[in-house]
Amino acid sequence: MNAASTDSIPAPLRTENTSALGILRQPATVLFGPGQRHQIPRLVVPIARRALLITDARMATTAEFRDLAARLRAHGVEVDVYDATEPDLPRRNVVEVVERFRSSPVDLVLGIGGGSCLDLAKIVAVVLRHGGDVRDYYGEFLVPGPGIPVLTVPTTGGTGAEVTCISVIYDDERAMKVGVASPHLEATIAVIDPELTLTCPPGLTAATGADALSHLVESFTGRSKNPGPDDLAGKLYAGKNLLTDVYARHGLALLAASLPAVAKDPSDLAARTDTMFASYCAGMAINTAGTAGAHAIQSPIGGLTHTPHGFGIAALLPSVMRYNLPTRVPEFAEIGRLLGTADATAPEIEQARAGIEGVERLLEVLGAPTDLEALGLSPDDFGFVADQALLATRLTANNPRELTRDAVLSILEHAYAGDREWWA
Repeated sequence: MNAASTDSIPAPLRTENTSALGILRQPATVLFGPGQRHQIPRLVVPIARRALLITDARMATTAEFRDLAARLRAHGVEVDVYDATEPDLPRRNVVEVVERFRSSPVDLVLGIGGGSCLDLAKIVAVVLRHGGDVRDYYGEFLVPGPGIPVLTVPTTGGTGAEVTCISVIYDDERAMKVGVASPHLEATIAVIDPELTLTCPPGLTAATGADALSHLVESFTGRSKNPGPDDLAGKLYAGKNLLTDVYARHGLALLAASLPAVAKDPSDLAARTDTMFASYCAGMAINTAGTAGAHAIQSPIGGLTHTPHGFGIAALLPSVMRYNLPTRVPEFAEIGRLLGTADATAPEIEQARAGIEGVERLLEVLGAPTDLEALGLSPDDFGFVADQALLATRLTANNPRELTRDAVLSILEHAYAGDREWWA
């Protein structure tokens, strides 16, 4: 395979948070812990008399979902259900829910399930309140005001969607994923109960675990932007900052032990709890730091290969980290120490490489793919993937090292080969 030309790959430029910025966006209430889903009726009754529960076909058949709906009804809350959410949240799901419930007096939207269910709940709450088509809100800060109150209940440990103020939607007419990003999408309440992940299938556990790990890595090593007041008023992603670093560090330390433990014994509630808490930390971090290069490149790959988002991220992340290494040596070194793979007395560059290798090791333990060939991506599509990835400027702007077409092609070639000897 011919290596991509590096002539037009820009020299690394390190960015620093010189303004000492710290910024978070978060739900008004977060309730975390095993069994805490039983508190939901108490939280709902003061704010809603009619709730729309959004989930998928599998979750709707579970005893946990039926119990939740029954408890809400027993507390005098009328319950409507939409249980047809599909993976990668297609736009048609948003259209269906809005058409079905536009005239209903819904005063709370409760999303329970994986990231698509939670994203659907958040965007439906906005469209039901403000009208129009979901396409009216594609982009940043285009939602005119708060939507119907939202309560999020995640059942996977990975997306962090329960606390993020963005919904990602696949628009089939455009053949691409688009985001609705606004502080008005923030959930009012998030209830995070690790018991709900105990029945998560191994493949989904691996994909969402890889996603959580990528969120922590990309938020901790992303671009520092030093935004001014106008930037903060019009851009969701303010860049790597002091407060997101707190969550990223804690989440990485948790995953170092919890991901191998969950992979070994999926019924280990303590490990599931730590993984779920790390996923929450990751959601809190990306809510203002944002995701970066791996997520930008994965989106078109997912469309071509129809593979889970987390597996695409797993196959890309090590190569993206290697490309970004020259601009983030101290951060990668700290990741190595947090994961327990770096010798704190070794030179910093060796610690940084050990950090990348530690991430690779966690992905391998999960059983996630570690190269793009395993996903079925054809090298003939590399050019298309690179062109599409660079259109995701909301994400590429967060990458610590500038991404050019040649840079993305180089990342793709090394990721396809699973090249662990490449150090950019």
